[in-house]
Amino acid sequence: RAIAIGNPFGLDWTLTSGVVSSLGRPLQLSSDRIIFDVIQTDAAINPGNSGGPLLNSRGQLIGVNTAIRAGAENIGFAVPLSTVRRVVPELIENGRYPHPWLGVRGYRVFPELAGRLGLPTDSGVLIAQVAQGGPAAQGGLRGASREVVLGNTRLLVGGDIIVEIDSAPIDGNAALREFLETRTRVGQEVVVKFYRGDEPRTTRVTLGERRQ
Repeated sequence: RAIAIGNPFGLDWTLTSGVVSSLGRPLQLSSDRIIFDVIQTDAAINPGNSGGPLLNSRGQLIGVNTAIRAGAENIGFAVPLSTVRRVVPELIENGRYPHPWLGVRGYRVFPELAGRLGLPTDSGVLIAQVAQGGPAAQGGLRGASREVVLGNTRLLVGGDIIVEIDSAPIDGNAALREFLETRTRVGQEVVVKFYRGDEPRTTRVTLGERRQ
């Protein structure tokens, strides 16, 4: 079971219950802000519940109630305890949480794109740009070398293709961002597996802090 406690609409110590509907959901807060790995629950969550605990049937904290799906019923979200434990100490000590940053922009590689461009893999992140002086640049990763047109779309191609970080498959930009947010910290060294042309390579990259 999932038990939510909060102060909805000013009604103190309100308790609602339901089940954990799903795990590992991405929660899009804005165009560039995503919370990964959230808990979905059908326990009633309303304005005033945010920041309250989400408990299991044994009364153990499993998450912090955060948001609901606008226009829907019984779709609420809670930040999992693992994220709370990682983020909150930084907020208490420094007033902010530093987000890990690799310093690349690119495209998700999928089979059709790989076929059209003759890429050596049908999944990964094809690097278009590498931030000057950023972690990826210092690790030797390269961005695009030329531009091509596919249909009505212009693509920057010829860059390295990231396929794994610390042995975790990276099949696109969403997977890359989720890995960085949930499994790494600023200053951590990671092993990046990538293709340069048809040649598989690896490099070590020390992650920086995402620019605001």
